[in-house]
Amino acid sequence: MSRIGNKAITIPEGVEVKISEGNEVTVKGPKGTLTRQFSPLMEIKIEDGTLTVVRPNDEKHTKQLHGTTRSLIYNMIEGCEKEFVKELEIIGIGFRANVAGNNLNLNIGYSHSIVVPITEGLTVTCPNPTSITVSGIDKQLVGEFAANVRNHRKPEPYKGKGIRYKGEQVRRKEGKSAVKG
Repeated sequence: MSRIGNKAITIPEGVEVKISEGNEVTVKGPKGTLTRQFSPLMEIKIEDGTLTVVRPNDEKHTKQLHGTTRSLIYNMIEGCEKEFVKELEIIGIGFRANVAGNNLNLNIGYSHSIVVPITEGLTVTCPNPTSITVSGIDKQLVGEFAANVRNHRKPEPYKGKGIRYKGEQVRRKEGKSAVKG
């Protein structure tokens, strides 16, 4: 039995959820609107300000969809109520980032600067040259953009230089020891 799938979602004030034909869920809140199509196997119900997802049978495929559907709807509601935020840190001498128009410019130790186009629906800011803040209402878009930026220069294990999530622990390795034998 799916524990996550069976949890009811309380719809907060200021957020409006509509279920259209073919299990298309539209969530409208103070931060924006999200729409997503879900499997017709799942039954999505709204009663008294709570949303529940019900599966018709106990087949493996419907069990898999049950928890996933509930989590995706919950993330849509949470994103429309308050945005998702990912913060990145840039560590390294001379490494920096800035936002110019609809692009994020990264100077991270290569011979050229890397230009990353900002995905529509996201807000990217650089409060200082060594930090990047990605925010938006779609959890998947925010996480994917932050992961793509991080992939341009992952933190290396010897000096820890690179782009990392704020608060991320990077396992450090010991360098070569210069011992004459």
